[in-house]
Amino acid sequence: MTKKRVVIVGGVAGGATCAARLRRLDEDAEIVLLDRGQYVSFANCGLPYYVGNVIHEESKLLLATPTLFRERFNIEVRTRNEVTGMDRAARTITVHDLDREREYREHYDALVLSPGAAPISPRWPGSGLPGIFTLRTIPDSRQIRDWIESKNPRKAVIVGGGFIGLEMAENLAHRGIAVTIIELASQLMPPLDPEMAEYAREHLIAHGVRLCMGDGVAGFEQSSDGGLVVRTKSGAAFDADLVVLAIGVRPETKLARDAGLEIGARGGIRVDSQMRTCDPRIWAIGDAVEVKNLLTGQWELVPLAGPANRQGRVAADVICGRDSRFEGVLATAVCGFLGLTVALTGATEKALRSAGIRDYQSVYLHPNQHVSYYPGAHAIHLKLVFRASDGRVLGAQAVGESGVERRIDVIAAAIQMKATVFDLEESELCYAPQYGAAKDPVNLAGMVAANVLRGDVAIAPWQELEATDAYLVDVREPFEFRRDSVDGAVNIPLGQLRGKMSELPRDREIWVSCGIGQRSYYACRILTQHGFRARSLSGGYQTYRVMYPLE
Repeated sequence: MTKKRVVIVGGVAGGATCAARLRRLDEDAEIVLLDRGQYVSFANCGLPYYVGNVIHEESKLLLATPTLFRERFNIEVRTRNEVTGMDRAARTITVHDLDREREYREHYDALVLSPGAAPISPRWPGSGLPGIFTLRTIPDSRQIRDWIESKNPRKAVIVGGGFIGLEMAENLAHRGIAVTIIELASQLMPPLDPEMAEYAREHLIAHGVRLCMGDGVAGFEQSSDGGLVVRTKSGAAFDADLVVLAIGVRPETKLARDAGLEIGARGGIRVDSQMRTCDPRIWAIGDAVEVKNLLTGQWELVPLAGPANRQGRVAADVICGRDSRFEGVLATAVCGFLGLTVALTGATEKALRSAGIRDYQSVYLHPNQHVSYYPGAHAIHLKLVFRASDGRVLGAQAVGESGVERRIDVIAAAIQMKATVFDLEESELCYAPQYGAAKDPVNLAGMVAANVLRGDVAIAPWQELEATDAYLVDVREPFEFRRDSVDGAVNIPLGQLRGKMSELPRDREIWVSCGIGQRSYYACRILTQHGFRARSLSGGYQTYRVMYPLE
């Protein structure tokens, strides 16, 4: 029998995983992996930490080499070989050998496209000046390191306040460089709901990072002292010795477009659940493809290593005759910077609204990551989004100093299993004083949401606070109320509530707040059982201050 010839275009997470999986499933197949870069498999998520000198050796970023692929997997890897064209009818590709400056053709029985994504680098005036960088590859990180070591920059501007921008802020600060972040959007970390992103803003400011929000870059200029000036559309100017463009990535689809493969509305290669393109002999995986969100059903671009690895496995399985499927993504992600961890999974409120989905409810809570009596307890600010009709968990976002990613991982698994908030409250999770509590934050999130669905408490919408005619009551102690409170609220401590009911209106709703939402729940239980129409402001003042931040 003729051996099956599989050609993979692009390595890193998706392509390298696909190649290795193919060999495990088919010992006889001819497998060729082509990559235009110098490195076939490297940890691009580790690049900011190499720039920051947290990872000292470049070699630590290399996950696999051509030699390892050849000796361990009998896979031929050709780096610095760029695929420039495709003849689908003849099942051949045209390859440019960048080192030998020659072109040749390769035949395939199955072709896997894993070209990745390129950093977005707008052609602003002056964008080609020395000292302006993007970060996507090992050579990119090497150039930034060399610039830092040779120029000893004191000020850096990062354009973009997403995951890479914040990780770069931490790593440049780690090297003693003062950082300014310019973000076009009105919030940092655009995937988050705005109020959850507010914690990131506060944390960066507290750690000396300068922020310019809601403003875009107009261009760059060389300053008289040899540095850079970054000018924004509002007319602001920021001095810099180093600029990093971290405004996202764009899928590499030229090869697919030129070959007539279907491209989706979001600009990525369109594939089915088996990662097949519109050509049954061509698969596509990784950052270059569009994927469906499991909860909204919307097509998305999700440039994350986890989905890319899974897609690589699915493509390999299908090429080898297995009926594997990639059903979609939850876009679970985590980012750590300057001691703060931000993580999310599933759908946010704004994603649900954008998809036209209205059957949802949200609750906020602020439990410690472990019991308060054990040293080192820190709050986790948690938002849980669930379907109002049946309680199915739709998404979660969390921010804190410790234990954040563990809770989001648990909720991500629950979402994938189509769990409800009632399942969360019943989840049996690890407990010891230094790790959690008998009622873990995941359990508490389920309990709070389940209380809403059972009718034990009604939630007042924070977004309507400024327009409501409800009677606002704060049930904390007077010393807490004097320190900070919801505007317009009347202070009636929880312990005095039963004795002061005659002072409360029965012809208006009563919206109750406290510190983190626990006492307001107790108060609402008291009030509703005495005939009042009461609602709790979920998450209390801790949520109020990020919903309505002080400028």
